[in-house]
Amino acid sequence: MEIKAPDLGVDSAEVSEIMVQVGDVIAKDDNIILLESDKASVEVPSSAAGKITKINVAIGDQVSEGMVLIELDSDATEDASTEDDSAIEEDKAPEEAVAKSSETAEANKNEKDTSKPAVQAGTATTHALPDLGVDEAQVAEIMVSVGDIVTADQSIILIESDKASVEVPAPVAGKIEKILVKTGDMVANGQDFIVIVGIETDAVNSDKVDEPEAKAASTSEKEATPASQKQTTGEPKQAAVKSAPASNTAANNVNGKLTEAQVNAKLTEVYAGPAVRKLARQLGVDITQVRGSALNDRILKEDLFAHVKVSLTTQQAAPMSGNVASSSLPKLPDMSNVEIWGETETQDLTRLQKVSIPQLNYNTYLPQVTQFDVSDITETEKLRGELKGGMKAQGIGLTILAFIVKATAYALTQHPRFNSHLSDDNTQVIMRKSVNMGIAVATDDGLIVPVIKNAHEKGIKQIAIEIGELAIKARDKKLSTKDLQGASFTISSQGILGGTAFTPLVNWPQVGILGASEATMQPQWNAAKQTFEPRLMLPLSLSYDHRVINGADAAVFTRYVASLLSDPRRILL
Repeated sequence: MEIKAPDLGVDSAEVSEIMVQVGDVIAKDDNIILLESDKASVEVPSSAAGKITKINVAIGDQVSEGMVLIELDSDATEDASTEDDSAIEEDKAPEEAVAKSSETAEANKNEKDTSKPAVQAGTATTHALPDLGVDEAQVAEIMVSVGDIVTADQSIILIESDKASVEVPAPVAGKIEKILVKTGDMVANGQDFIVIVGIETDAVNSDKVDEPEAKAASTSEKEATPASQKQTTGEPKQAAVKSAPASNTAANNVNGKLTEAQVNAKLTEVYAGPAVRKLARQLGVDITQVRGSALNDRILKEDLFAHVKVSLTTQQAAPMSGNVASSSLPKLPDMSNVEIWGETETQDLTRLQKVSIPQLNYNTYLPQVTQFDVSDITETEKLRGELKGGMKAQGIGLTILAFIVKATAYALTQHPRFNSHLSDDNTQVIMRKSVNMGIAVATDDGLIVPVIKNAHEKGIKQIAIEIGELAIKARDKKLSTKDLQGASFTISSQGILGGTAFTPLVNWPQVGILGASEATMQPQWNAAKQTFEPRLMLPLSLSYDHRVINGADAAVFTRYVASLLSDPRRILL
């Protein structure tokens, strides 16, 4: 059996929530989906009982009258189904009737227009509520103030029942003379609710043009002014705006707005009208983080604007903390049950590890890619073997890392985009003229990255000296703040720890990091000799920020570094 959308009172409405799942057994009149239009939201009931076999709509879909919503495997006979359908036609569900209230109001207005003369300009007329589809409903929000100029069909109050909320439009264009209801009142069909002084449509437009600049700019002020500084009804506000915890929303939106599906999933958890819910989708705001200022903590449009303003201010004033990435993760389960989790032990992170977490969290927001390559360092290793004896006599440890630093620093001068930073607004690349090379050093407390300043201007011997000095200071915990600042690129070498390749994390705000794994002897084809021969091959792993670096450029850069390492004489050219 197919359950179709009833008469919605509008051409189409959006699926805001699906309240059932395939396999659910439902009764007749059980609510199955929540539909929203610009003017109303309504829960659609099932016209029959049975087991759901298929759901034909998804959140965000636009549906219209007669569209199949779900399919049921009904246990009822065809006769019973027919009777149920007839009963539905004769006795409209209250929530369906509320969904039609906008159309009913429009029809009533049209009937009045044909049965009596139009309201004359300058005449104050008392207007009654249209048919709400229920005996009574609550005034949830008054959207205008005394003295406001409104156009016909402009939403002026929000009425809410147990099942639906409807925005009641202005019956005529004019100036609000008096508001006869207040937020929280229970109102009924035909009850007088507003007095409007009718004016011509042209006069409405003209008045809006001739109003003072402050009035004409009211829309932008609404977006920028917190709800606590303005009134949206002719009465004092029920409650002041509460300070909303913006940290979670700011965290979720660091890399962009919430998706519409995420916002839709949260809409049913809050107390807000259809217009506010639609605005939340448009702004991408996590509406569960917004505090309402109206009666019963209802969220108004002004509350959304105030929340967005606070969120933006918070993001600009405070840098991203270590809680940013973790805030989007669920909490750990309770691990106290030994039967499930076994024995556990808690160990404190070291101070260095705690300090590193916020910096590592930045990497979560980078579109990172890794390029892999290998370098034949057979000849370079021979050269190092010839030099290291004399260096050792001078107290200098000459490792392959010194050659990697020199080759990479030179490569950065030839490919300066890898030695840059992306601007905060993502519109510019800040090019670094000096190569300050960060060197990842493993210590007992964790990883630390001291910096060799102006590495492109130094020879291999000087680089080897500074690598040794920085490594000793790192392990002795004697590195100064100056030793750790200003890096424009980073190298992470795993030395003889093993492994064939890895994916190093870009150290924001840098755009690249080069990883070097353990060099191993591998057979390589010698075209001149037409035979394989053993060569010492060094695996390289270049991770880069794809917003700044293209894949082709990364491949060229990595191969260039590999060629420099295979023959250090190229650096002298």
